Amino acid sequence: MTEQAAEEPFHDTDRQEQADRLGMLVFLASEIMLFGGIFAATMALRIQHPQDYMKAASHLRLALGTANTAILLTSSLAAALAVEGARSGRSRWAARALAAACLLGTAFLAVKGYEYAGEYREGLMPGTAAAHFSGPLQRLFMDLYFLATGLHAFHVLTGIVLMLTAALNRTALHDRRAVLIGNVALYWHLVDIVWIFLFPTLYLAGVP
Repeated sequence: MTEQAAEEPFHDTDRQEQADRLGMLVFLASEIMLFGGIFAATMALRIQHPQDYMKAASHLRLALGTANTAILLTSSLAAALAVEGARSGRSRWAARALAAACLLGTAFLAVKGYEYAGEYREGLMPGTAAAHFSGPLQRLFMDLYFLATGLHAFHVLTGIVLMLTAALNRTALHDRRAVLIGNVALYWHLVDIVWIFLFPTLYLAGVP
């Protein structure tokens, strides 16, 4: 076995690409299971105690949740354009699209941070929400809200780092197969999809 063969698990670039994509899909499946458990707990609370659920959800700021939904949907478009740019040989376009997605992701976190700050001032954070709610079920909703959105925000931050890394990687930008950029975009699309489910589950539940 040659030294090169020992270092490279695949000589066929098609097989390497398939392995990379499979690895990403397996990782995304594990992420879906993680958020799926949170969604299941949230929906169980909503089905069994709809009045408490709606009353607690009414404390969330729908306008900020709507703004963040628009931001993430736009960022998902930018990530898709980055993949298309790399595959068509437009490396600068791909880099700019990734940069735009990073900026939009940062804007999402800024809005979420502003929302968290307001909830802190109102005493809605875990451990301080007892004065606003009449029972433990409404406090449980807020605990699930902060768990779900906090975990999602961490994934947004991770996605920003991944996209920034791809935007600065000349090899990835010039790869017509868009392997790295495509996998990063897949991760970002999952982040967006999770939020698309979080938005109606949490924010719209408080709308009369």
